[in-house]
Amino acid sequence: MTVSSESLDALRLSAQRWEAGTLKNAVARLPERKKRFQTGSGAELKGLYTPLDLAASDYCRDLGFPGEPPFTRGVQPTMYRGRFWTMRQYAGFASASETNRRYRYLLQQGQTGLSVAFDLPTQIGYDSDHPLARGEVGKVGVAVSSLEDCRTLFDGIGLDKASTSMTINATAAILLAMYATVAEEQGAALESLQGTVQNDILKEYAARGTYIYPPRPSMRLVTDLFAFCRQRMPRFNPISISGYHIREAGSTAVQEVAFTLANAVAYVEAAVAAGLDVDAFASRLSFFFNSHNDFLEEVAKFRAARRLWARIMAERFKARRPESCMLRFHAQTAGCTLTAQQPDNNVVRVAFQAMAAVLGGAQSLHTNSRDEALSLPTEDSVRIALRTQQIIAHESGVADTIDPLAGSYAVESLTNAIEAEALEYIAKIDKLGGAVAAIEAGYMQSEIGQSAYRHQREVESRERVVVGVNQFEAEATTPARLLKIRPEVERRQVRRLAAWRRSHRSVKAALSGVKRAAGGKDNVVFPIVEAVKAGATLGEISDVLREVFGEYKER
Repeated sequence: MTVSSESLDALRLSAQRWEAGTLKNAVARLPERKKRFQTGSGAELKGLYTPLDLAASDYCRDLGFPGEPPFTRGVQPTMYRGRFWTMRQYAGFASASETNRRYRYLLQQGQTGLSVAFDLPTQIGYDSDHPLARGEVGKVGVAVSSLEDCRTLFDGIGLDKASTSMTINATAAILLAMYATVAEEQGAALESLQGTVQNDILKEYAARGTYIYPPRPSMRLVTDLFAFCRQRMPRFNPISISGYHIREAGSTAVQEVAFTLANAVAYVEAAVAAGLDVDAFASRLSFFFNSHNDFLEEVAKFRAARRLWARIMAERFKARRPESCMLRFHAQTAGCTLTAQQPDNNVVRVAFQAMAAVLGGAQSLHTNSRDEALSLPTEDSVRIALRTQQIIAHESGVADTIDPLAGSYAVESLTNAIEAEALEYIAKIDKLGGAVAAIEAGYMQSEIGQSAYRHQREVESRERVVVGVNQFEAEATTPARLLKIRPEVERRQVRRLAAWRRSHRSVKAALSGVKRAAGGKDNVVFPIVEAVKAGATLGEISDVLREVFGEYKER
């Protein structure tokens, strides 16, 4: 990266000659397509990048080597030469038994990790028989109200051998308690379990909306789960700090990095304030990012996020262990880019987005299915999505070299720019008092909303082309098969839950233990585990916490 001043001077003169001659003559004959070329985040893109754009960069300081700080080139010394990323297709719908069949199918097709999608009532702490759950049971994920549902969900799947990710936030402690209990019933040691529970409540207030309690007691639940996992499930990641949903809500790539890392800073500060040593838990933090359309910007985004996080942990939190400074991340292709028009085009979009995640160094990856703008995916569609990952892994060759785009003048310049702009956002959030205060003030929400509005205006004005939507349209067609959730799914689930309640009436004492812990200073997760084992439902435990913490109402 470092070039002598004499070489740079010579290059500068050569670049000026090229611009005044070769380039000027070419543009006179064939003008450029646009007046302005920009990344998806709105940053100006130069027509040509050279070593002049990296004159201030130092290889060892800014890139280094894979597996060493600042981890720009990856968190593992061999990256995918040792093993591929975890292929973790996000799945969950209807009942626990139907989702279990989908998991078994995906594992047979070569999936290497589970990823659980829960329905909306489960996400916001309502049992399937609650009046507010009516019509939503099993629609956008699997319904899990009781320990019996969790047993059925993982029936025949050895949890001591599977790596499981659970996309759950407000009720994360309850679902992890159920998961841990099922694993113990299977004979697994909790210390052996591997996976991730999302448990990132801050992005719910900023971008997604499936919160229950106010931010500050919710932060306590997050850090209590940190402490529980450290004691009982040390190989399980107690949080996946998510930029994915921030991007899906309309943020730019820069905002995705900045707001995600600002939230991560808040979680680390809260854990340290709760008495945890940073080096005791930081290595188990994981992240979740979106892989969007702008290919080079996305690759640069992942590299910039890794480097910025390493610097934050070393400089702000004085982390001593290199593992504490690693940003390990799961990526998912961008659901918000999928179109209902010409849905087969989504196969192409997903392939490029998945390639960007791999070239950016993801540790695990989910590829969306072509029909997800219309319904939950069919088996055929999810198989194509999984095959996309497998083709990238086994046929493209990009996994055979570590960080193959490193040294690209364009990619390194974009990486530097994203890091610098994200750092400016983080400084603004620090001035507001941190991520929690910024969310309470509506700052992140406002910035995301403005970015989403700009994007939509560009699409409507055709300044931004969406193939099949505002250009290259075709007569609308609907795929022959779409996955539909039948009404009887909800009726069966409600009957199952009623039978569970009849056979587990003696839960009052266990729920009282949850209430005492929530009202005091004890870790709440341990009594939640006991309540789950006693037969308390997700909704019953959530209601006890509602009594103590209250419910959050957005202003």
